[in-house]
Amino acid sequence: MSAGAARIQGLTMTALAEEFGTPLFVYDTDVLRDTYRRLRELLPETVDVFYSLKANPNISVCAFLGAQGAGAEVSSYAELVTALRAGVAPRDIIFLGPGKDPHELAACVDAGIHAVVCESLEELRRLDALVARRGTSEPCPVLLRVNPSFGTQGSGLAMGGKPRQFGIDEDAVRGAKETLARLSHLRVLGVHAYMGTRFLHHGDVVHNTAEILSLAEDLAGHLGVPLETVDFGGGLGVAYFDNEEDLDLDALGAGIRDTVGAFSARHPKCRLIMELGRFLTATAGTYVVRARYVKQSMGEWFVVADGGTNHHMAAVGIGSFVRRNFPVAHLDRPAEPTVRPYTLTGPLCTPNDVIAKRVALPEVRPGDLLGVARSGAYGPTASPGLFLSHGFPAEVMVHRGRARLVRERDTTEDLLAKQRLVDFGSAADRAATP
Repeated sequence: MSAGAARIQGLTMTALAEEFGTPLFVYDTDVLRDTYRRLRELLPETVDVFYSLKANPNISVCAFLGAQGAGAEVSSYAELVTALRAGVAPRDIIFLGPGKDPHELAACVDAGIHAVVCESLEELRRLDALVARRGTSEPCPVLLRVNPSFGTQGSGLAMGGKPRQFGIDEDAVRGAKETLARLSHLRVLGVHAYMGTRFLHHGDVVHNTAEILSLAEDLAGHLGVPLETVDFGGGLGVAYFDNEEDLDLDALGAGIRDTVGAFSARHPKCRLIMELGRFLTATAGTYVVRARYVKQSMGEWFVVADGGTNHHMAAVGIGSFVRRNFPVAHLDRPAEPTVRPYTLTGPLCTPNDVIAKRVALPEVRPGDLLGVARSGAYGPTASPGLFLSHGFPAEVMVHRGRARLVRERDTTEDLLAKQRLVDFGSAADRAATP
């Protein structure tokens, strides 16, 4: 074992790979804790931080952040169950998404979560009818997800201010006063708006927050509903690529404190929510792969590894017009000088299975370990893990210097367990075949 091998909480990545195999996602709880606490100390006390499980729905990741004080923003029945089993209190859970089914809505009512974030007037009517049929004594708390008429700048992916499947257009909300008054089995707590994701400039986040808080005040007054909760989104970005810089957290905290301070002075009992997924988990994760082959093709060097975009589609740069690389490191010999650029690929039968293109690395030999950093968000959860039936990788969490398996890797039997084989070998079937 090389003395210079990359380490996490004193454990070498080499040892982790030997114990748990590869491909492998490794999560560092020291980084998870420090990221959460750093943000928490900069934000006003009136702002609650909710973890968006879509970024990484591993139950242990959710439980760890919940133990730090984070609530949970969920978008499916499975995510709701995950948050509850992870120990997040129902009062600290919200459920959003544009296509909730009746089972999910009923589960929200039964669990007694803080709010269902309703994304259409029809959803409000359906939820009201569901609560009425169930004979629930208390009205169901809801937030109105608003698609604002204003746009935003600086987002890697705009989620509002444009025609979107998310939320209710601002003009439609303004015209819904009579509709809301008829929904006697619902209690409108306030407003939710989410403008986009991957913001890397604090000024954009502060601007969005101010605009959303102003909109929430205006709509509450116009509709005649109390303002008990406002979720102003978040979308804080992480610098993955060359020429990107992480957010200036000190400037962000100062800007949010100024903006929220004035609002909270007018609405001291209003709960404020900032929802974050990528920002809380990305830097805590590393995707570890083992080189199977190193080869040249027409003058270009390739490393063919045992895992690829089937586990880490985010590294492809979905939504980007220009191909850029996540940070990649040689985990066995990270301190050695780089010798040449390598294109890192996985084992899939497609030319699109490229994790990093022409990244400078120390010499790579078959059997070496390579790590894709900042991979704690949108790894397996946003990847085609069943492509070529390779299945999903193992996930490991390192906590207090000890490695724990938090997701078993898929086996062939796992992949086949839910399939059903039709018997085409019977005489009757053969006779019926033209």
